[in-house]
Amino acid sequence: MQTFTLAAPCLFGVEGIAAEEFRRMGIENVTAENGRVLFTGSAEMIARANICSRFAERILIVVGTFSAATFDDLFEGVKALPWENYIRQDDAFPVNGWSIDSALHSIPDCQSIIKKAVVERLKQRYAVVRFAETGPAIRIRFSIHKNNVTMMIDTSGDGLHKRGYRAHANAAPIKETLAAAICDLARIYPDTQVFDPFCGSGTILIEAALTATKTAPGLRRRFAAERFGFLDERIWQVERTRAQDLILHHIDFSAQGFDIDPACVALTLENAKKAGVERYVKASVGDVRHFTPPACRCLTITNPPYGERLLEVRQAEELYTIMGKRFVGGEGRKYAIISPHDEFETYFGRTADKRRKLYNGMIRCRLYQYFKNGGKNHEEIF
Repeated sequence: MQTFTLAAPCLFGVEGIAAEEFRRMGIENVTAENGRVLFTGSAEMIARANICSRFAERILIVVGTFSAATFDDLFEGVKALPWENYIRQDDAFPVNGWSIDSALHSIPDCQSIIKKAVVERLKQRYAVVRFAETGPAIRIRFSIHKNNVTMMIDTSGDGLHKRGYRAHANAAPIKETLAAAICDLARIYPDTQVFDPFCGSGTILIEAALTATKTAPGLRRRFAAERFGFLDERIWQVERTRAQDLILHHIDFSAQGFDIDPACVALTLENAKKAGVERYVKASVGDVRHFTPPACRCLTITNPPYGERLLEVRQAEELYTIMGKRFVGGEGRKYAIISPHDEFETYFGRTADKRRKLYNGMIRCRLYQYFKNGGKNHEEIF
């Protein structure tokens, strides 16, 4: 059985919970680094990681690593790698990647050199002059950081945040992988009652429902590696069946969303149906000014507007103050609120019981969690 070295890029701040998720899948040699998780696994684990990971952005096979300070170094290093183990004679193999703090800083030049090196390697192995590239795409990805080169193959295709249920979104959607991470940090159980008074396109509610039912987020989509010649296509059906068997049915979970925009409410319900969780997710028109969670054990998770222009920021600050008054403590009520505003707690009126740094794309945010009466203690999590 072939063992692959694999890398899973993820949002900054999510690496730790992503690593724990892979360990729970039965994956071995898991190591969390800044912005990614490294691990090893069989072809079955490539399929499992793609289908089941809630937090990874994609799953990459690491073909090799080496140092390169010149284009000659880059060419020779790439050419020395066993590309014939992954790329068939008719496969397409586009190249993309990035370079940071390295002598080789021109991305187009790096792409060109890498492509030429792979072609030269494959020419020698297949004894041909040209490659038609009419077959499935084996997408080559490179990263160069401080002259250290990592060459990889993308097994996911579209990013793993694209679950397949959100073809349409509101103006400022939260990424599915970030919403899933927030749900994990806030602790979702099969009997949790979740509320979101700024539900938008329903991403938080849907990811909460997927978490509560233990539904693999990739069950309703396809992956690039399903067409790879070096992977047995049967592993995908086996892993999908495994994931289906893990789903919890007939649980007491519920998720209720509100939004002042009727179009967002309709979109939430549409997306929940596409995700297969419409049984658990409800939404209706509502204003946070009138929102109060029930006096029972429940969890409010939300991504309130924050704005980019001065007027929008002021409006967001007014909303934070309103939220502080409406998000009452006691009776088992808990709250998880993500915001990039450094003074969120000041406007909200209470210090969070726990804070954690997260990134919404390139925007540095904090997740503010309130689970004690009033939210008095302050703990920063990095």
